[in-house]
Formats: sequence, C-alpha cells, structure tokens
Amino acid sequence: MRSLETKPGRYGFETVRYGAVSSLLLLARDGAGRERGRTSAAAAGFRIIAEAAPAEAAQTVAGVAAFDAIFAEVEDRHDLVRLASVLDEAAQRGCRALVAVRGAAAASAGALPSSPAIRVVVEPTGLDLLEGLHAASPPQSLRFHDVKNADSPRLQQLSAEVGRIANILASLSEEEKAEEVSGQPRPRVDAALVRAIIRARRLRDHYFRSELFADPAWDMLLDLYAARLDRQRVAVSSLCIAAAVPATTALRWIKSLTDQRLFVRIADPQDGRRVFIELSDEAAAGLEAYLVAAQRISPIIL
Repeated sequence: MRSLETKPGRYGFETVRYGAVSSLLLLARDGAGRERGRTSAAAAGFRIIAEAAPAEAAQTVAGVAAFDAIFAEVEDRHDLVRLASVLDEAAQRGCRALVAVRGAAAASAGALPSSPAIRVVVEPTGLDLLEGLHAASPPQSLRFHDVKNADSPRLQQLSAEVGRIANILASLSEEEKAEEVSGQPRPRVDAALVRAIIRARRLRDHYFRSELFADPAWDMLLDLYAARLDRQRVAVSSLCIAAAVPATTALRWIKSLTDQRLFVRIADPQDGRRVFIELSDEAAAGLEAYLVAAQRISPIIL
C-alpha cells in the first residue's frame, strides 16, 4: 500500500510525503518485544502503522484502515489462540504475517492457521526476524507511489543484474549441451574446485578493502553450488555470511535471485525457525557449464 509520512512544515504545519514504504502492524506484549519488532521492521524497510498487545489484535485491526503485513511476538498460549482468527482473516485479504513464538507459547504454535501467507518462527534470532519480514514484504510491482523512491534505481539495477545472470547461466547450460569437444577430456568440476575458488575470492580481502569486490550474487551462487556437490543444505543465515555483505543486502539479493528462479527456498520440516536455500536445476547446470568452459581457458578461476 502507499504509505504516508508527515514532517514539520515551514509555518508549523505538517507536510505530507507519500512513498513506497510498506506498512506493518506490530503486536507484542512488552517493551522488549516491541523494540525487537521496531528494529527488525526498520531494517526490513517497513513503517510501523500501529502497535498493540496480541490480546488487543482484533480491536487494533478494526481501527486501522489498511496495512501490508503483521509482525506478532507471542509468549502466552492464550494470546496465540486469540491471534489465530485475526491472522486467518488477514491472510484471506492477502496480508502476510510473521509470528515469533517464544517461551510457553511454543508448544501451542500448531494452533495458528496453516497458510503460505503466515510464517511461524520459534525462538527466532534477529536474522530470522529480518529474513521473515523481508519475505512478508509485498511484491515491488504491486506498490504505487507519488514521489520517486530513493532506493528504486538501486532496486531496478539489482533486478536487471539478476535477470542478466539468469540469462547468462541459461545460455551457458544450452551451449554446454550442444558443444562437442573432440579429443579433449572434459575438465572435472567438484566441490573442492568450487571451495578453492571461494577461498581465492576471500583472499583478496587481505590485500584490498572488501567492499571493492562486493559481488554477493556470485559468492552465493558458488557457495550453494559447492553445497549441492557435497549434498549439504544451506540455511539462510549461513548464505548471508557467504555473501560477504551486510545481512540486509544479502537478503535483498536472496529474494531477487529466488524471484528469478535461480534459488529455491526449502522449509526445514523439523525446525520451523529455519529455511534452506538451494540452487535451481537450471542455475546448477549453468554454473557447471561455466566452470567447465573457464577451466579450458585457464586453471585459475575467480
């Protein structure tokens, strides 16, 4: 939805400024929970439109005209039960929700509605909250704004870059399928090779400032490909570390690469707090083709 912010005007009146910031309803019983919600919301790019205790969720929702997402932190199982109907109704309207369940309420987490629009995390870390709120953000294409958003050129550039990467990987995969190399053995691609490439990339940070070489998309692609070859799973938090950029930047890239179908999100069936990220088959085929082609040119690949 289009958000509204006010700022003091020249003559003491408030001037209205519209933007593309998503609005969030924050539900938490105590000050510590609300502070965690405010910190995560600010990092994820949300504007908090209202705050209330979970027990007051129904009345608060009735008094708010519209909002894009709900963040609720619940520690009491009775609050969890009361919140269920509110979340269910909001999900039916297309509103997404992140519910952080803590303490005694964890045993009653199953009382919440089962919906793709409602994500439940048990005893979450700060990174879990940030990643969950990013996932709850409305798609950019559905947002309208009257004033140019300062971040939009960067987001457009990110989207264009991810699209370019997707096209290149797809073309490499097709070229590899069609290529016939006579009398020349096919270079071997294994996890050890990919890990060596990653280590060589990180080695640059010892000699130059790391931000000079920030390339989170490629670093994450390599990390996921090595994990795929080793038959390992990679959690979102681990992938953010592999990106070698701030977590908020890494999460934006993860979302964009997932939207472009280079990454696939897999929920951990045994731990509701964790989400795994894997390469799509197309992205893996493209990476393999690139590494094979690059080794034919030079054994040193960065």
